[in-house]
Amino acid sequence: MKKLVLLFVCIILCFASTPRKISWVAIGDSITYLNDHANETGNRITKGYMTLITEKYPQVTYTNKGFNGWTSVNIAGKIETLGLEKADVYTIFLGTNDWWQGKPLGTYTDYKNNTGNGTVYGSFRVITAKLRSLNKKAKIILITPMQRGDFVYIASHKNNAYGSYKPKKEQHLEQFANAIVEIGKKDKMPVVDLYHDSGMNLDNMVHFKRLRVPGTTEYKNYAYPEYTDIPFDADKDEYPYPVDAINMTYDGLHPSDKGYEIIAKMIEKKWKGLR
Repeated sequence: MKKLVLLFVCIILCFASTPRKISWVAIGDSITYLNDHANETGNRITKGYMTLITEKYPQVTYTNKGFNGWTSVNIAGKIETLGLEKADVYTIFLGTNDWWQGKPLGTYTDYKNNTGNGTVYGSFRVITAKLRSLNKKAKIILITPMQRGDFVYIASHKNNAYGSYKPKKEQHLEQFANAIVEIGKKDKMPVVDLYHDSGMNLDNMVHFKRLRVPGTTEYKNYAYPEYTDIPFDADKDEYPYPVDAINMTYDGLHPSDKGYEIIAKMIEKKWKGLR
């Protein structure tokens, strides 16, 4: 009898010490998408933030719902077609494309009153409402956009954009980050504030941007902010971010391995119950 009791206790202790399985759906744009598509970075990254977290915590399994170039407005408008499923944890990492594409930010009233996807605030309400309908007990973690330097797509140099050092359509990227912080604070969702707290900033997005010295055929490595005044000709100039330019990003916008490690660690800190 004692042996049976001991066996029973051992079984209970074994199950008690086994971490509970956790399902995670990561919603985002290309920064999320590239976690599983390193080949599209010229193999300049090895592990995205989802891989880093799930390797450290094997009880977590993730579903990548990252969409290249998408905004919160896009996702809210197509929320019923994305195949989102019930999960224990959802992360929402959006905002940088909303800024670049000039989507109207709106106000918290749009979020509060669920006005739809006409604004970024309203779009976040559509998204969070959908996730809560899938699992009202799920943890929802918001992630602000990073600061960004001048972006040049490694596979198509004509796909480029200036950084967050100046506004786009009279809106600053920081306003979008602040909106996400406000939504999280008022609706009691944890926020990973990459814009303000990550240490990734305009000075260290890249080590330099290699550009043609104006009026010459020679190239020079320009650091921020000097590079912002030097033109880049997508048709004639070499790719401005050779491998040794990589720092927090590999192309001015998308995280490098170093950048993804920072993102993963910050998510981990906000993810209560992960350890």
